Amino acid sequence: MSPSPQRREELLATAAEVFAAQGYNATTVRKIADAAGMLAGSLYYHFDSKESMLDEILSTFLDDLWARYDAVLAAGLGPRETIEALVTESFREIDRHRAAVAIYQKESKHLGTQPRFGYLAGSQQKFEKAWLGTLERGVAAKVFRADLDVRLTYRFVRDTVWVAASWYRPEGQHSPEEIARQYLSMVLEGIGLRA
Repeated sequence: MSPSPQRREELLATAAEVFAAQGYNATTVRKIADAAGMLAGSLYYHFDSKESMLDEILSTFLDDLWARYDAVLAAGLGPRETIEALVTESFREIDRHRAAVAIYQKESKHLGTQPRFGYLAGSQQKFEKAWLGTLERGVAAKVFRADLDVRLTYRFVRDTVWVAASWYRPEGQHSPEEIARQYLSMVLEGIGLRA
């Protein structure tokens, strides 16, 4: 008898919450099992290690993120519309994968040095290229200000969007789309070409 996919997903969601709250190094298989209401040894029926759980949590999040980002980047939108769509998809990902985002923020630099998690550095480079390229395209098209430091703007936008994982709650009063609209209203008026 094999474990059910639904139970596996539940265990990954529990593990993600524990990793996000306590950090990867401080999290033990026993802590995850306790949070899941099972014996530590029973967790090995589903996963061979806590590293495997973390790998699946992060790779699932990034695969989902990139499927959505790639669709935006392939849509042929203008620079401003691309930024709007990337920000909106980012907030949607925070809604879908809040714990994974928190883990990624805290652990990716350290984990990226391990061969199993080498894909984290590649994803970060791809992420930077997509955002910087869009901002540069916007400056060249005179949609964004010519004096805009695109690297600084990228860092600001990246950090202010993704830090929302620390306070966003799916049951909160604002949807991811509403948060994105409010955020974009504040940011884009600051980087848009002044009339």
